[in-house]
Amino acid sequence: MIGNQTPRPFLKWAGGKTQLLDELVRRLPQRFVVYYEPFLGSGALFFQLYRMKLIKRAVLSDINRELIVTYSAVRDSVDDVIEIISSFPYDRDFFYQLRSMDPDKLDPTMIAARMIYLNKTGFNGLYRVNRNGQFNVPFGSHAGVPKIVDKDNLIAVSRALKGVELICADFQEVLSRAVAGDFVYCDPPYVPISQTSRFTEYQPGGFTDSDQERLRSMCETLSSNGVNVMISNSSAEPVRSRFLPAGFRCELVNARRFINSVGSKRGIVPEAILTNYPFIGSSGKLYDSFKDLPQAQSVRSVSSTMEDVC
Repeated sequence: MIGNQTPRPFLKWAGGKTQLLDELVRRLPQRFVVYYEPFLGSGALFFQLYRMKLIKRAVLSDINRELIVTYSAVRDSVDDVIEIISSFPYDRDFFYQLRSMDPDKLDPTMIAARMIYLNKTGFNGLYRVNRNGQFNVPFGSHAGVPKIVDKDNLIAVSRALKGVELICADFQEVLSRAVAGDFVYCDPPYVPISQTSRFTEYQPGGFTDSDQERLRSMCETLSSNGVNVMISNSSAEPVRSRFLPAGFRCELVNARRFINSVGSKRGIVPEAILTNYPFIGSSGKLYDSFKDLPQAQSVRSVSSTMEDVC
């Protein structure tokens, strides 16, 4: 029944956290007032916290305008969005026709319908733009007709988003509002562990090293103001050099990733979860090097399928 439906991510998103939810949940702060997620993507942790009835107030944001417009339209006009998507055929030519449309010239419900359709029918559920900001993911190869519109879930998502503040803005602008007792979860485009693993083109220009440094500085400020901060990132050396000296705890977990230009480098990779607060089950020890992390306690194998790219 729709009334019993619990919301889950309605978009696939590269690097999404569906498969790591158990690891993230066990590292939550004991309590918090306002939840901030400034790199929204599929919103997997937000929906999990909503299902756990832990959301009192939430501020969800992203620099990607189409993404925020889509969330807003699903929140405010879900019936219209469902009606439009339901009229779209599953067809390669239609995919490219829809992809060629300029979202700046579309109304919010059409932007949402277009984004959901392209996300469900495009290659591997990717969102990628070129230097001109144009979506350039090709039509996907599917074993059958994919489920493009999940009416029940979209309605549940709409209900979950009621009262949630949705903002299209840079993370610094949004996080400057957080105060002591709030909880910030940052899942930025990852620091690449190699050039072949670089995939940050969600916006023209990507997410640069300078942006990563701005994020570190912002998180350090949040820490000094008593804000609970959790960060997901790769196990690349710059993550250690930026965050461990700032007093963040670090643990590694194994995650399965499917995006790499070299097929042999897809698969299980270690990822870092950093927090500025102790959590239940944590020894509270600060590690100054990833090599010092105790494998038995900190590295867990997390299984996933292709559906977990969200």
